[in-house]
This record gives sequence, structure tokens and C-alpha cells, in this order.
Amino acid sequence: MFNNYVFHFYIGTWSQINLQDANSPLIEELIKLHDYINLILIFIITFVCIIIIRIVKSKLINRSLIEVQIVEWVWTLIPALLLLQIACPSLVLLYLIDESADCNWNIKTVGHQWYWSYEYNDIIAGISFPFEFDSYILPQNEIDQNSFRLLDVDNRTTLPLHVKIRVLITSADVLHSWTVPSLGVKADAVPGRLNEVGFIADRPGLFFGQCSEICGANHSFIPIVVEIVNVNSFYRFILSFLENE
Repeated sequence: MFNNYVFHFYIGTWSQINLQDANSPLIEELIKLHDYINLILIFIITFVCIIIIRIVKSKLINRSLIEVQIVEWVWTLIPALLLLQIACPSLVLLYLIDESADCNWNIKTVGHQWYWSYEYNDIIAGISFPFEFDSYILPQNEIDQNSFRLLDVDNRTTLPLHVKIRVLITSADVLHSWTVPSLGVKADAVPGRLNEVGFIADRPGLFFGQCSEICGANHSFIPIVVEIVNVNSFYRFILSFLENE
């Protein structure tokens, strides 16, 4: 929207087998945990496969090994230690995800069938009219070479860089889910309930997401686009909206 720097686009591709590029401390920690748990899984699978191969190749069962009591200690303690190695960082990250205190700005998003609406009233308090807009998927006949089919919207959610944002999420009709993988945020939009997620963007760019809760016939056509810009560009976005009103 307002930029004089290199812009990045964060979307998945057909050949991509890993997670999307991280653009917040939260998703960076999630990716590290994902890789760490995969290393443990590789160790377990390798160890189990070696034991199975040795048993299949052996014609006789080693009775002295089976009757040794230390074996039961080993196959009890090792899995317990592995579970602790997974549980401790998982619980720390779980509490980190739920922590959304000390946020600089709040915005509110409401899920509809089938679009999202956004409210910025907390950011620019004191104005006489609501600062809100609806975000619909771009129709097929309005897509150009700079747009992304089934992912782009007419009004992008513009947010500042390096500022902790809290997104308050709810729904006006059925269950939805506000999800942006590159930012590591995902929360259900429940009618009559207010959920929240918090994040800090590390780099400017366009971040694409989609509703992750089956919400009806057009569930596949309710995308999310978050545009991260520097603070000066964000204020110009606010001023341009005020001038249009």
C-alpha cells in the first residue's frame, strides 16, 4: 500500500514441504519446537526399527534378556524421559502463545458468511465515526498480475511493523477461525465470545491466511490478508481513511 522498501509475500507453494517462512518470534519458536520433536521421532523410529530387524533375523528369543528386570526399567524410563523432553518446551510455548498482555494496539475482527470485518477504534480513539471496513475476496474478473487468486482481498488489514498487536476475534453467525500461518496466529471466531491472539511482525510484507473452520458453502472463499508496513506508512493509511470519510 504505502512502501518504499522491498516487499515480501508469505504464501505456501506447491513444491513447499516445510512450514511457511516465519515472520514473528512466536512462529519462530513453533518451528524450532517442530524440528526438535521431529528429531526425537527420528530417534524413536530408528531405534524401534533396529529392534524389530534384530528380532526378525533371530530365530530364538533371548530368554535371559527377557527375564532381566532391568529391561523393564529401561523401556519405562526412556519413554518417560523422552515425553518430559517434549512436554517441557511445549508447555512453555503454550503459555507464551496465550500471553497477550502489554500489547500496544488492539484491533477487532468479526467473521461473517463469508468475509471478515475489522475495527481499528482502539488505535485512533476519539474520532466521531467508527473506523471499520469489510474485507471480501477479490472477484475473478478483478484479479490482475499483482493479485493472488483465491487469496487476495479488496481491503487488506494494514498493521504497523515491530509493534505488538492484539487481535480480538469473534463471529456474527457461525464458527470461523482467523489464521495467518506466517505470523503463528490461529484462533476460533465463536459467536458471543471474544478470543484473542497477539503477535509482533519482524519484517514488512503481505501475509496470507484463510478461515480454518468449516463455516458453510463458501468456506474456501474467505481469505485473510495482513499487510505489515512501517509506522509512518501505517499513519498515512489512517490519514487516508480519515480523509475519505
